[in-house]
Amino acid sequence: MSLPFVICLQEVSWGSITLLDAEKRLLANALLDFSNERFVLLSESCIPVYSFPTVYEYLVNSAHSFVDSYDKDTPQARGRYNWRMSPKIMLYQWRKGSEWFELNRGLAIDIVAEHKYYPLFSKYCKPSCYPDEHYIPTYLNMFRGSLNANRSVTWVDWSRGGPHPARYGASSITVEFIQSIRNNGTSCMYNSRPTSVCFLFARKFAPSALAPLLNISSTVMGF
Repeated sequence: MSLPFVICLQEVSWGSITLLDAEKRLLANALLDFSNERFVLLSESCIPVYSFPTVYEYLVNSAHSFVDSYDKDTPQARGRYNWRMSPKIMLYQWRKGSEWFELNRGLAIDIVAEHKYYPLFSKYCKPSCYPDEHYIPTYLNMFRGSLNANRSVTWVDWSRGGPHPARYGASSITVEFIQSIRNNGTSCMYNSRPTSVCFLFARKFAPSALAPLLNISSTVMGF
């Protein structure tokens, strides 16, 4: 009889290298199950916007992983680069992206095993540089760019401005709202073909959203 995997608990502080450490621990433990092929980082405030069979088919059949990774000459992107990271990481290689990633098994193994560049982030990427927004995007850009779709599959609403995305509670939850996330006018590439199905998950949702989400699940998700 197999025993459940146990993840070693350690203190995690927002914006610090400990958040990246936690991501690596989660991946390492998930990799122990050899049947796991795709790895998605979500939080307690994330929800699926499609049924699980749809999400599964989308990810398993994708030729790419989904990690937001971009280069912008702004204080929040290039402005966080520390020249002490050179020559191992140069400014032109530096990337920023959403921390909500999706990785295939091979890339998950790479991230867990990587130890050459991690110390640079631990030493030089400190607030207002946030390792979880730069480490994986930069690493993939440097070594595995052809395997990455350069986008996240988690929808986030930044339209209200500020350092944090919009947060939705019970009063926001309707069938039409979930449909608007699915059909928000975005176009993206999937296996080298354009598609309007770009987001499989969404955030940020308050605990009060749970009951109304469950009430519409049969209508929206089919279960």
